[in-house]
Amino acid sequence: MAGYPRSTIPGARRRAPALVAAALAAALGACQSTIDVRGFVPDDENLSQIKVGQQKKEDVRELLGTPSTIGIFGDETWLYISRRTETYAFLEPKVLEQKVVAINFDETGSVSNVQRLEFADGKVVQHVARVTPSPGKELSFLEQLLGNVGKFNRGAGKGAYVPGGSQSPPPGTMRR
Repeated sequence: MAGYPRSTIPGARRRAPALVAAALAAALGACQSTIDVRGFVPDDENLSQIKVGQQKKEDVRELLGTPSTIGIFGDETWLYISRRTETYAFLEPKVLEQKVVAINFDETGSVSNVQRLEFADGKVVQHVARVTPSPGKELSFLEQLLGNVGKFNRGAGKGAYVPGGSQSPPPGTMRR
C-alpha cells in the first residue's frame, strides 16, 4: 500500500487499538504466577489415630505412609513436609504455606511425640561463607598457558621413542 498516505489505509484506524490490546494481553499473560504444591502432610483425622506410647514405627508407616524425610542422626524423627509456593516468571519462589508433622520415636521404636509445625515455626540458618583451601599453588591463566613451553620432546634423542625414527617401537605397540 505504498501509494496511500498512512491515514487513508483502509481499516488501519480500526485495527490499531485491537493490536495494542492483544499485545497488552499477551504481556500480562506472561506475568502470571505459578503455584506449586509439593510434599504430603497427613490430615487431622489420620493424625488423631496415632497414640503416643502405644504405636510402633510399622503402625505409623501403615497409617500415614512413608515420611518425606527421616532425621539426620538416626531414624528417631520422621518428618512429613508440605510446601506451597508462588513463582513469578524468573524470580525466586515465595513460600505461601508450609506444614510439617514431626513424629518422634523412643529407643524401643514407640511413638513418643507428635508435633504440627507451620512456616512461622521455622528458623533461618545462616550458611558459613568460608572456603577450605586446597594444597598446591593457584596458577594464573598466563602461567598455565606458558607453563609447558619448552617441556615437550626433551627426551628425544636420549632413548625416548620418536615415531618415524630409527628406533624400534616400545613393546605392545605396532609400527605402521
